[in-house]
Amino acid sequence: MNAAPTSLLRINSDANAAEQVLMPLLTSFLASHPDMRFEIVSDSGLVDIAEGGFDCGIRLRELVPDDMIAIPIGREQQHIVVGSPSYLENAPVLVQPSDVIHHRCVQLRMSSGAIYRWEFQRRGEAFSVDTVGNIVVDHSRLLLAAAVEGYGLAYVTKWMAMQSLTNGSLKQVLVDWTPPYPGLCLYYPRHRHISAGMRAFLDFLRAAR
Repeated sequence: MNAAPTSLLRINSDANAAEQVLMPLLTSFLASHPDMRFEIVSDSGLVDIAEGGFDCGIRLRELVPDDMIAIPIGREQQHIVVGSPSYLENAPVLVQPSDVIHHRCVQLRMSSGAIYRWEFQRRGEAFSVDTVGNIVVDHSRLLLAAAVEGYGLAYVTKWMAMQSLTNGSLKQVLVDWTPPYPGLCLYYPRHRHISAGMRAFLDFLRAAR
């Protein structure tokens, strides 16, 4: 009988991706592989996982380098525009993405230092829009918190906003302009030696799809 894998796996991931998709997978995997160990390093910016000493990374499919092997995990992703009922009641008309320029928007500063431009798409037309506002944050959960408090509009993942949408503290706007898109992937270097622990985890992920 083969011995159970006992490797330590280091994973680099965006914090929200780790919370949404990775942690439930690890909980299930560790139930049958209790001797495995994981170290999760959350990072908002892309890193070279090989140079950083990571076994694998988790990012949106479009961000995975071409020389990596990628395994889709989780469902489609979707970013949406939300605002509280109290804000929207007296806010300017909001019919199309260009209207956000007339609104207070919670802005996100990327790891590069740039302010994130909100992305929209409809019927094959895709573009991004600059926003204005006097609250800038560096974590998406702060975007959500500011919107719930009635500051203005926020651009967040639907997964993150779901509870607030369900209880009515937030409403989704510009619904037709924010469709779902391909979701997250776990990726790893194509030519690296794969340990027994990594192999067991990859087999688990493929079986869970």
